[in-house]
Amino acid sequence: MSLKQDLKYRFARLNIAEKIIAVNVVLFILPYLIRTILFLFKAPTGSFLSWVELHRDITQLLYKPWTLVTYGFFHAGLWHILFNMIMLFFASRIFLNLFNGRRFLNVYFLGIIAGGLAFLLSYNVFPAFLTKQSMLIGSSAGVMAVLIFVCTYIPNQEVRLIFFNLKLWWIGAFFVVMDLIQIPVSNAGGHIAHLGGALLGYMYARQLSKGNDIGEGFAKLVDRITNIFKPRTKSPLKTVHKKAPKAKATSNVSMKDIQQKKIDDILDKISKSGYESLTKEEKDFLFRAGKDN
Repeated sequence: MSLKQDLKYRFARLNIAEKIIAVNVVLFILPYLIRTILFLFKAPTGSFLSWVELHRDITQLLYKPWTLVTYGFFHAGLWHILFNMIMLFFASRIFLNLFNGRRFLNVYFLGIIAGGLAFLLSYNVFPAFLTKQSMLIGSSAGVMAVLIFVCTYIPNQEVRLIFFNLKLWWIGAFFVVMDLIQIPVSNAGGHIAHLGGALLGYMYARQLSKGNDIGEGFAKLVDRITNIFKPRTKSPLKTVHKKAPKAKATSNVSMKDIQQKKIDDILDKISKSGYESLTKEEKDFLFRAGKDN
């Protein structure tokens, strides 16, 4: 087995959360590799991240709309991605014991989008941010959405943390409070995005407990988009149409043979007993056959 096949096999065996973690790790390394290659060929390095990070300026979103999602798959540093992926790994283990991968993706991606929208709204509404230039990057909003979802759906479930048993809602409340109090201190945009993802996770869990899946519409939209890029298989009806003329030809030959045999029988009867011995139906048939020929 080649290295490529081995990697594909190992990737296929991962659950959906582990696949997202693997993608995040690869995309974290990718900009550094691109920068190295450009450096070796003395090409201008520029900023690869400027094409994937979410800018506070809404007008930039108009011609780079993908950044509302792509910002959540790149990270600013090693500790940034390390903390997010550890959090995602443990939160997803609880999540995937309750629900399937499709719902996990709904919460994760909607959390990223909600975090991005919270960032844009805050930096274009609150006076404290109007004069600041800021960009958003990192998967924290999606991670917070998954974490707060499980903390809301099963709040009294206890988990072991070193030497203590903690209820999930205590953990969720701790992270929300920490983000709130750190907004004036540093990385305000990041903390606001965390809170946007947390709000999405909370609302999703609350509605789901009432029987409403608010992510179903998003899942259907993603299915429609992915179906556009799927190769279309040939319709089996085409094969039927190809065979149809052949079947028709066979049918025509058979009918012609039957008709000819009937004509021969009538002619034999005439030769033996004369034309007057024919019945009216036989005379009519012989007349029509002669007319067709």
